[in-house]
Formats: sequence, structure tokens, C-alpha cells
Amino acid sequence: MGETRLPRHMFLWSMAIIYMFAFASLYVQIPGLYGNEGVLPVRLVEPRVDGSRPVLEQIHAHPSLLWLGPRLGLDLDAQQAMELLCLAGALLALGAALLEPLRDSLVFFCLWALYLSLCQVGQDFLRFQWDSLLLEAGFLTVLVAPLNLLRWRSAFRQHDAVTFWLVRWLLFRLTFGSGVAKLASHCPSWWGLTAVKHMFEAQGIPLPWSWFIQQLPDWYLKLGTVGLLVTEIAVPPLYFAPIRHLRLAAFYIQAVYQVKLMFVGNYGFLPFLSLALTFSLLDDDHISYWLGHGKKKSAKTWHQTIMSLVLLAVFAAIIYGTKVLFTLEMDWETKTMTSKTAFTQQQFGNWLKLVTGPTIWVGVLSLTWEVVAAMLGCVCVRGCLWKLWGLVQWAVIVSAAVAVFAISVVPYSSMEQVYSSKILPEVRQAYSLVERYRLVSAYSLDSRVGGRSEVVLEGSMDKNTWTEIEFMYKPGNVGVAPPVVAPHQPRLDWQMSQAAQGLAEQSPWFTSLVHCLLQGNKDVVRLIQTDSAQYPFSQAPPVYLRASLYQYWFTQTAQDWSGPKEWWRRDYSEEFYPAVQLGDPTLEGMLNQHGLKETFPIQPSPDSPLAQALKQVRGHVQTLPGHLVLWSLLATVATIWLFKTLLSGVLGGRKAKPTPAEPKAKKAKAQPAAKNASASSLKAGRENSEESRRDADKSPKKRK
Repeated sequence: MGETRLPRHMFLWSMAIIYMFAFASLYVQIPGLYGNEGVLPVRLVEPRVDGSRPVLEQIHAHPSLLWLGPRLGLDLDAQQAMELLCLAGALLALGAALLEPLRDSLVFFCLWALYLSLCQVGQDFLRFQWDSLLLEAGFLTVLVAPLNLLRWRSAFRQHDAVTFWLVRWLLFRLTFGSGVAKLASHCPSWWGLTAVKHMFEAQGIPLPWSWFIQQLPDWYLKLGTVGLLVTEIAVPPLYFAPIRHLRLAAFYIQAVYQVKLMFVGNYGFLPFLSLALTFSLLDDDHISYWLGHGKKKSAKTWHQTIMSLVLLAVFAAIIYGTKVLFTLEMDWETKTMTSKTAFTQQQFGNWLKLVTGPTIWVGVLSLTWEVVAAMLGCVCVRGCLWKLWGLVQWAVIVSAAVAVFAISVVPYSSMEQVYSSKILPEVRQAYSLVERYRLVSAYSLDSRVGGRSEVVLEGSMDKNTWTEIEFMYKPGNVGVAPPVVAPHQPRLDWQMSQAAQGLAEQSPWFTSLVHCLLQGNKDVVRLIQTDSAQYPFSQAPPVYLRASLYQYWFTQTAQDWSGPKEWWRRDYSEEFYPAVQLGDPTLEGMLNQHGLKETFPIQPSPDSPLAQALKQVRGHVQTLPGHLVLWSLLATVATIWLFKTLLSGVLGGRKAKPTPAEPKAKKAKAQPAAKNASASSLKAGRENSEESRRDADKSPKKRK
């Protein structure tokens, strides 16, 4: 693989932006989710400081920075400590996005440690797969990023390809694992090729145009399901292809897929993060081609012709295999295409047993290639001391890369139980030691897709007249269009959709939500509606609350193809949560059962300068919806980047003018020009010009 300096810069910049989104999105939700009177108060799970235990032992037992607050002299309560971590992470990520020197290994380690600290106490609201993906990608970023504090060795990084390869391996496990999980789950929607049709209305928070996409013909949406399965199962092995054009083709396929996800659903920062991982398939030459600095096209050689034929052969095989496995047939009369799976679940299980081991060994061979290439790069450096220093770096980085790869095999192989049992006990033990740090995870995004169920909350003052409580983001009122909120991640709304897939007893936080709304907790109410006029109980909290389960479907297109008058239709299914009031034995019993009952009084908030500053920041943000906060932050970054670009263009234009203060630079530029002119004259006057020029380059005078 060629040089990857530019793709690494793109990856690091993207990770800084994604961290900024993640921290800022969580910050605006902390009071309602984790505040002292929130849905899941963090003070109930905050690690306790034990002065008799060593610091390293406490970090290993509770890998969170929250408990270090008292040791650092920070007089903050648990909620303010979480806010401080979020603000620190968002500001640090913003700085890394705007200033290249801050895209440093130590900076990204701080970002990873901050997000890990939040996830350790985040409970149900920070256990999504994209949180695990951000932690794993964030840890790899620590290995990929340079250590800018040691600028004297920043140019000597022969091992960069090894660390960047781990990003490619993560991309493979994410896409291939998610694709396999879809069929391994035995979900009828995936096997019946109707998953994409259901996905638009069943996703956590649909977009307005999801309604229009779902109106497309069934045969077209089934074809989209086939394309999705092929993209996630057949294309990922090309990430490790020895042919560059195959890797680039795989990049474009995955990049288009991730961009499509951004426009068909409110998936938060997940598509941005997945797109950042695809940069590991690029090289400097291809990005230079994007920027218009690529090499001039020359006549195709026989080698390039063979590579083109191989590329065509590979994709012809994928297309033919897709046609056979999904029995694609074109009906020219109706101009439609039929499709259905031509293999059984048993056959798929047998195939999975055959490919799980080889895919791991392909990863081993690919990593070995990068390791050997990096070692040769270190050996070829001039000077014995530089060779030795390079080999020391190589040994450290390779050891870390091999260790990360080895432990990642454990969650990856879990998709096939037979091969999973063959993993060495030492590797499993190493994985169990670092599991709490979430360095590696297994991924199975959208493995099951079915109908849409929604929990609808209703409040009443007299238990006779019930008023529905509308959420800002999740579906509720059938006449309200789905919102656009990405890259914001409204975690309560997502969890409400998850809770609708099971029983209320399986979502203990829901009992706490009901209890908070009965108390009229304003921070929790702001998670539902930041505009008090949209909340029916803004003047006084409801006396009674209950929840019902409804089935939701998108409405159908009108005969005149006009826009929808109602976006949803729904049917009542069953009671989800009984009608309760404060002091109700059922409510109190469930609070005690799940450990959500107060066991000690809330301590008064501290009055230190730092605490006051945090309150001031919170006061400016708390009345704004989360998606507006993130859009404002994104607009700020874009504006600063625009000014930087314009300013650098102006300053760059001034520096381009020759000045008397730079005689050495002009002389240095003129000297190579003279040498090039001399070489050109030699080439025109001699038949063996190429050989003469090489001799001239090797001469001592030329080196001077």
C-alpha cells in the first residue's frame, strides 16, 4: 500500500469533529439524564474515593475520572463533574479540529479517557453500539496520531502504516460483522428481503423524507435490501486486497453507503464515524488526484491492463453471485425485478463456519505484510543510531498493534461459536483483563428489523381525562412530521424506542422517568420539550401517569401524489405501564427494586468559582434544543475554517512575492532549476541521457 499521510490527517481531523459532536450532544442532556434529580442520577453510581487504596488500583477497579475530582480539589457534585468532563472534551476536540498541532496522541488519549469516564457511569443511556465504536476508534486514534511534543522525530514514523491498518481492521469487523449478524439473527425481514422497507419507519428517529422513500415500489426496496447485504458481506474482504484499485472501489462503495445513511435517518454521529474509518482504504496518490495534484495520465502498461481486468473480474463475480444467491430476474413487461433468497439458514450457517477462520488469517497475513514493510523502512534509514531508534519504535508499536489485533479476535469470532471455542485461553484472558476499558467490541448494527412499536405517555389530573405527552423527536402525534436532528443524539427518545421492543420491567429507567415527571422535574421535562408551551403540564405536574403501547406505520401516498396530511397511522396494542401517582405502592416498589429510591439526602450544590462558571454555561444552553446547539457549533467551526482559509490565502499570496530578506531561499530555488536545465541539455545531446543523469545525481558535486 502507498503512503497514507493524507488519509491519516483526514481520519484524525474527522475523529476530532466526531468527539466534539459526541461530547456536546451529551452535555445538553446531562441534567435530565444524570442530574441529581434526573432519570438515572449519576451520584447513585459514582465511584467512591477510598483513601486506603492506591490510585492505580482504583483506576483499574473504576476506570472513570469522576472520582478523581475530590483528589484534585474540585468541589463539584456528580452532575457538575460530568458537565466538566463533557465541556473539557468538547473544547479539546474543537481545538484539535481547528489546530493541527493539537491532533496529538496525548490529546486524543485525553479525549478517549474522558469519554470512557462518562460511559462507565452512563448506564443504559451510554450503552449503544456507536458509543463502543467511538471508544474503540478513539483508542486506535491514540496509536495513529503523532506525538507532536517530540517534533524532532515527527518525520521519522515508519510504523504509521501498522497503526493505520488497525483502523482498516476495525472497519472490516464493523461492516462484515453487521452484515453477517443480519442473516445470523434469522430475522424474517432480512431473509424475506423486506428489511429496507421496514427500516425507514422502524429506525429510532426517522427523517421527513423517510416517508417518501418508503413509498417506492416494493421490488425496488427489496433490491435495496440485497444491495445492503452485498455491501456489508461481499465487499469488506476487498479491504485487504493486494490490488490498490480493489481497495479504492471498496472505499467508494462504503463511502456512498455511509453518506446515504446520513440522509435516510437520524443516526447521530454513527455514519460520520463509519465514514472516517473508510479513509483507511485510501492513499496519498488518490487524495492528491482529488486535489488536482495527481500524476499526469500516461499510456496504460500491460500491468495496469491486467489490474483493470482483475477488477472487472472480481466485480463481475460479485454481481453474478448476487444474481444466483438472490435469484434476481428482470421482468421486461412490467419493468420490475424480482428477488428472493436462494439459500437456507443452514447453508448460511455452514458458510459462516467456513469463512470465519480464513477471514482472521487474511487479517494476520495483511498485518504481517505491514509489519515487515515497516521494519524494512526502519532498516533502510541512514545511520546506525537512526536504525536502532527506528527499530525500537517499530518494536513498541508493533507489539501494541499485535496485542490489539489479538484481543479483537475474541469478540469478532463470537459470531460463530465453533471457531470461537478455538481461541487461545491466553488471548481470552487478555481480553477479559481489558474488557472494562472497551478497547474492542462486537458489532451487529440493525441485526433485527420489524414493525414499529412506540410507548405513548399520558398524564391526567383526575384520572378521567388523559392528555398525551409529545416528545420533541420520537414519533407520537400522527400529524407531526419526523424531525431532522443529526448529528445530535437524543438518548431518551432512542431509549423509548428500545423500551417499546420489550416489557417495562426490562427498562428500569422508565419507572424513574415516570417518577420524575410526576414530581415535575424541569430538567427531565426539557428532555421531552424545551419549549414549555409544547408541554401540556408546564403549569403543574400531572397527578397520574400511564403508558400505552401502539403500533405505528407510515401512511400511504395519496392518489394525487401530494404530500401526506398525516405522516403516521397507529393502532393501540396494550398497556405498557399502569396508571400511577406519587406514593403509589406499585411505583414505590419498582423504584426500590431497581435501586432508584433515595438512600441518602441530596447534598447542597457547591458554591466554588468553578461550580458557578458551570452554572453560567448551563444557563445559556438549557433552553435550547440539542440539535440547535450542535448545528450552531458546526456553523462556528465552518466559519472559523473559512476565515482561516481566506487568511492563509492572503498571507500565502504575500509570502509568494520575492523579498531581499530571502536571498538564500532564492539561491536554493535557482540552483535546482539550473541543474534541471543542465540535465535537459544533456538529455537532448546524448543518446544515453538517462544513464548520464543518474551518474550526475550520484556524483559528489551534485550532492553538494
